Parts: sequence; C-alpha cells; structure tokens
Amino acid sequence: MIKKYVRFRQNGEVCFGEVRGTEVALMSGCILEGTLAETGKTVRLDSITDYLPPMDFPNILCIGANYVDHCKECVAEPPKYPLLFIKSTNALAAHNTPVALPKLYPNEVDYEAELAVIIGKKASYVSEEDAMDYVLGYSCANDISARDVQLKMSHQWAFGKSFDNFAPIGPYLVTGIENPEELHVQFHLNGELLQDQPVADMIFPIRRLIAHLSAGMTLYPGTVILTGTPAGVGMARDPQRFLKAGDVAEVTIGEVGTLRNTIC
Repeated sequence: MIKKYVRFRQNGEVCFGEVRGTEVALMSGCILEGTLAETGKTVRLDSITDYLPPMDFPNILCIGANYVDHCKECVAEPPKYPLLFIKSTNALAAHNTPVALPKLYPNEVDYEAELAVIIGKKASYVSEEDAMDYVLGYSCANDISARDVQLKMSHQWAFGKSFDNFAPIGPYLVTGIENPEELHVQFHLNGELLQDQPVADMIFPIRRLIAHLSAGMTLYPGTVILTGTPAGVGMARDPQRFLKAGDVAEVTIGEVGTLRNTIC
C-alpha cells in the first residue's frame, strides 16, 4: 500500500505525519526504526507552511549522466559505470524553500529534476537481486547546479552543486511504490514543461545503483540517492535557459508529488 509522509515545523516543533487526503495524522517515533505510532492528533495539509525535507539525510549521493538522451544533449558518452558525485548537506532544502542565486556565480544556475531514492536500512555489498529490499521510499529532488563553477572552475562537480539550498527534496516521503520504473520525471519552469521522461529510461536502474554504491561504501539508513536527470536541462538548450530571480521551479513525479521552489 502506498503511503505518503510529510515532515514540517509548526508552532516551533518538528512534526512528522502520514498524509490522508486533506489531513495529516501526526506520528511519534522514527520511520527508520519502525517505531511510528499515531498520536491521535491531526492537522490540515493546507495549514502547513513550513515544510522540512522528509528527513535529515546523512549523505546526499548523486548519479550523473544516467539518461542516454541527457548524455546526447551534453555531447557526452554514456558512462560504463554509475557516475557518482556528492552534494554537501548544507545544500539540503525543502519544498517551498526559496533558493538564492549565489552572489558570486548567479548567471549559469541550472535545474535538474530527479527521482530521490531513500535507503531504509544499512546496506553493504548488496546484490542487485536484493537491492530493492533496502529502499524505504521515494521523493522528488532538484539537483540545482552552478554550471560555470561545476564545469569551468573544477574537474569535479561537488562545489558547483553544493551551494546553500541547491538540493531541494520533498515535499513527501512516499513508501509502497512497487514499480518505480513506471514513474515519470517532469520539470516545469514557470509552468512550462522542460523535462519529461520515464524512470525506465535510466541507464543504470535503481537496483544497479544500490548494488554498485554499496560495494564498499556503506549506505546508512536515511541516505538519499539522486538518480540522475532526464534530457532538457537549461545549459543544453538553444538558447540556454538558466534560472533567474522570480522563477518557479517544479519537479513532478506521479504518485510521489510535486516539489516547488522559487528562485530569488
């Protein structure tokens, strides 16, 4: 059964609850520890104004060049193995969190809509056959990137992708999705559809990513994996389409939800 959870701050307290229609049933305990329990309290979903990321992720692991069409638009050969880079945790942001353009590098900030996979239990040397047993759930993510810093200042990507609030994730943690390959990743900028591709088009599917990453790198509970972006990014367009102050960026993934952030 698909369940949708939301984490938010209300009246100065951090709250976690299950979304049930227009209501949120507040929970105590920890979803990673399997100790969630209903408190008997509810709030209206539309009363939430201060969203938080679905959890405090210990690591933000990201996969580059995971769609053939994206490789083509970037004039790059598809990788033979999953291409890993890391975003620092200061980049973590929530649904509706404003994303400020970096003061020194505001001109080539790009969007990347992605499916986020959240690990539910400690994973080390996991086989592809067993990999999906380690998935807690899914969320929407936007791998925001300062392309000039990422591609012109450094031969590795972490700095250009780790400015404050450059990793919005949310608004929900969704569990119980049996076939994530059937999901569709979309990105709208100010209402215009710029990215639209099925998860099934990924070069390395989710089970392969988990097996590859866990081969020596322990994936701790709560680790989030951003699985790569489809074609349609701003730097590959003619003319290029970079984010500007006032833009509204939206990542939509079917049953997972819509992540919305305003650029400032």
